[in-house]
Amino acid sequence: MEKVGLLFKNKFFIYIFILLAIDIATKQVALRSLEEFQSYAFIPFIDFYLTFNSGIAFGFLDLGQRTISNLLTFVGILIVIFLINLLQKESVEKNKLALSFVIGGALGNILDRIPDGYVTDFLHLKINNFSFFIFNFADASISIGAILLIYMELFRNKRGSKN
Repeated sequence: MEKVGLLFKNKFFIYIFILLAIDIATKQVALRSLEEFQSYAFIPFIDFYLTFNSGIAFGFLDLGQRTISNLLTFVGILIVIFLINLLQKESVEKNKLALSFVIGGALGNILDRIPDGYVTDFLHLKINNFSFFIFNFADASISIGAILLIYMELFRNKRGSKN
């Protein structure tokens, strides 16, 4: 029990919890406020559009099969455990922040998927009449974290090659 208390003394685990709470709250608001497959204007380039995804990013592996969804949940849990280990070993604060975004988003989608095998998506990115994808806050968190990690790695490599 003491180890759990130590986790929450780490600000990055608090960030994960906050990201997870925002994801859960936004999905609940979407479920209560939106009708499935109905588009509602929000801001330029993004509409509200409630849908459910049993696959992974961009609907890949969205075959509507609970077995695949359960497998994705299991793999997601393994990835989160791996990322938490990385977070605990990481010494660079910016990398810890990026990992926190990825972990918080991943946990949000895992917890959403467990009850019924689907993830709630409700933000529709589109330009003019071209639809890019439909996502949720957790997906945005994962993407932001991944972009930050890639940027940090590229920046570190460039700085290292100048020395």
